[in-house]
Formats: sequence, C-alpha cells, structure tokens
Amino acid sequence: MAAALPADSLAQLFTEARTHRAWSDRPVSDETLRALYDLTKWGPTAANCCPLRLVFVRSPAEKAKLTELVSRGNRASVSTSPVTALLGIDLEFYEHFDLLAPGSNAKSWYDTTNERAISDAALQSGSLQGGYLILAARALGLDCGPMGGFDAVGINAAFFAGTPYRINFICNLGYADASQVRPRQPRFSFEQAAKIV
Repeated sequence: MAAALPADSLAQLFTEARTHRAWSDRPVSDETLRALYDLTKWGPTAANCCPLRLVFVRSPAEKAKLTELVSRGNRASVSTSPVTALLGIDLEFYEHFDLLAPGSNAKSWYDTTNERAISDAALQSGSLQGGYLILAARALGLDCGPMGGFDAVGINAAFFAGTPYRINFICNLGYADASQVRPRQPRFSFEQAAKIV
C-alpha cells in the first residue's frame, strides 16, 4: 500500500497551488513538456481510451494566432505565458483500442452512428486527463492557468484542422509572477458539497 504524500507535496499539488495569470519570462523546455505528457498519460480513463490530444503553443507566431482566438480578458495571460497547452479530445478515440486495450472488445462498445455518446465519452475522459495534466505540471514545478473563454471553432480550424480533434480547454503553463496572484477564493466545506451514505 502506498504511503500518503507528505504535507509539502500536498501543498504543492493542492492547498498552496493557485491559478495564475501573470508569468515570468523563464522558458519551459521541450524536456519538461515531454515529462509533463509522460506523467499525464498514466492517469485512468474509460477503457483506457486516452482521448486527450495536446498542442503546446510556444512560438511567437503561433502565440499571436492563438491570442486572437481568446477572449479579451484572457489575451494578456495567453500572450505572456511561456506555453499555452491546447487540450483537445479525439472524437475517433475508439479507433485506437487495438493499441490501448489489446485483446478487448472495447471498440464494439461505441456505435459510431451515436455521435453524442462518443462525444460524451471523449469529453469525460479527456477532461479527466486535463486534470491529470494540471497535477502533473504542478508536480514538475510548473504553474498553471487553465481557462475557458475562447473561440472554439477558430481554435479547431487553426490548430486541429484535418483531424478528428476538438478543443476542450486551454491551460497556460510556466513559472508564475507570484506577486500578481489574486487572493484565494473560498471553497465549499465537506458538509456543503458531500455526504457519506
């Protein structure tokens, strides 16, 4: 049985971690992005479907293109972060079960005429993987700024054209300017949000 993580690790992942919008100019290396994916990929998904598809936007030209596709309130954060991850979902994830679930009949579970069921399954597991990515990034010492507020049609056309991938959400990654962090907002108590039955 695994031991509980020490308090400082829990703080880094959860209690002291924040959503960031202001960034230092310290770059994020290719090696760090690869390590980030290599941690993220191990989180569980339905039947190991692994629908997450990532584009790490880092070059100035691609950042400029992306910045035009996010809401005005998000543009400064996107344009100044070292990397913005586009977290997409593969709507043809079921085509990869020979690799991801060999020997199973998982592909037969998905009626390809039922686009809603496929989209729901991709979104559920892809969102789980997005959460894993945030925790993996924090474990590697990166700060995160996940966000909505973007032109999904525009991002799909600009970054996922010619693929069955669709944007789920975006997440700025880098090393934050902690002096610009906003005060932490409240959370519900256990009694307000949960029960044991």
